[in-house]
Amino acid sequence: MGLVGVVLGAIAWFQLHRMRRSYALLAPVEGRENYLDVLARTREEFGELSVDLHELDKRLKVTRADLARALRHVSVVRYDAYGDLAGRYSFSAALLDDSGDGLIITSIHGRNENRLYLKGIAQGNPDIELSPEEEQAVVAAKGDGR
Repeated sequence: MGLVGVVLGAIAWFQLHRMRRSYALLAPVEGRENYLDVLARTREEFGELSVDLHELDKRLKVTRADLARALRHVSVVRYDAYGDLAGRYSFSAALLDDSGDGLIITSIHGRNENRLYLKGIAQGNPDIELSPEEEQAVVAAKGDGR
């Protein structure tokens, strides 16, 4: 019976020692944060990061929408408009957004003059018939087979 008491006392002492070590992690120590304070601060910081992440996600969606409307698909075709002039001074430039809206700028260079034309495009369809060079510029600006 005495041996059982010694064994039970030893077990109780080890459990008490383990509990004291666990409590020491949670107990405040002067000059240092305790575990619970660190946990609370970390949780608060994660909450702030979550709010920041949601704000960045909203801004990214707005930026993507703006970028889709930007004239970022661009192509320039240079050519000789007249048979007696060389140097490919004439050009047609297509500027399109992601949905195929945009414009075509054409400059026809002659010996004594330069003419500039502007044509609109909505959803890939021009508002005026295009020259072969302008069509080539539009196809190259689309580039991905749209």
